[in-house]
Amino acid sequence: MTARPATRTLFAATGTALASLALTACGSGASNTGAASDESTPLAHVHGLGVDPADERVYVATHNGVHTVTKGEEPKLVGESKDDFMGFTVTGDNTFVAGGHGAPGSDRPGNVGLIETTDAGRTWTSRSLSGEADFHSLDSAKGIVYGYEGGRIRVSSDLKSWDDRARLEALDLAVSPNGDRLLATTAEGVVNSTDGGRTFAKGAEPVQALLSWPSEKSLFGIDPSGKLSRSEDGGTTWKQLAAVPGGQPQALTAVNSDHILAATQTGVYESRDGGKTFTELAPLAS
Repeated sequence: MTARPATRTLFAATGTALASLALTACGSGASNTGAASDESTPLAHVHGLGVDPADERVYVATHNGVHTVTKGEEPKLVGESKDDFMGFTVTGDNTFVAGGHGAPGSDRPGNVGLIETTDAGRTWTSRSLSGEADFHSLDSAKGIVYGYEGGRIRVSSDLKSWDDRARLEALDLAVSPNGDRLLATTAEGVVNSTDGGRTFAKGAEPVQALLSWPSEKSLFGIDPSGKLSRSEDGGTTWKQLAAVPGGQPQALTAVNSDHILAATQTGVYESRDGGKTFTELAPLAS
């Protein structure tokens, strides 16, 4: 698919803050991580959400490090890293991959490339493209990682070598659980690829800002105003569920068809009933 200049214009019209968060870098610098931190810090600029299958803890990737959140408790910084985590996804027990920017004054480069943790965020290791790539969206299925970086789809099976595929202007990616389809959110609607991101069909409305695809019949999308919808046919048709509190979305992850996490302008919210209702896990700093 060929990107069109109207993409930024449309997303700006429907969600200026979202476009700014998703399409521009937040910072530069670097950091190493160490032991788990007890530091409580307010959350702001959320870029990713995930649940570690090893212990079902909720992780929040932000402009200032990765945090854990538990309802009724203060968010806790994981490790010592205060890097700007942009793209972020959970790939297995205690295992996450991410992209973004090193914190000022640290030893990570402005663009960290693809980094990985195997101890639930306490320490991070550079896997590839250090100093080169700035992943703003990451997803995985069947051992394959799909990234959106520099206006293109990039795919890796080993986190070291990357196959560059289609160029397009998008906000978010979602790969089907069996790995046979890749979706991206654009100004023209959700675009669909059946060849691993090499080509995309024409966009289909409604326009969604963020996607998450935990099971074949449960694809979730949130639009630029914060309205959550579900598709049971891979994005051909959608049923609107509820408006997540807080308006414009910053991140969306569906753990399964019932358990959904969303970050908006006011907080991190959780649904345990398939997106019908949401409760606040943690507020976001203004």
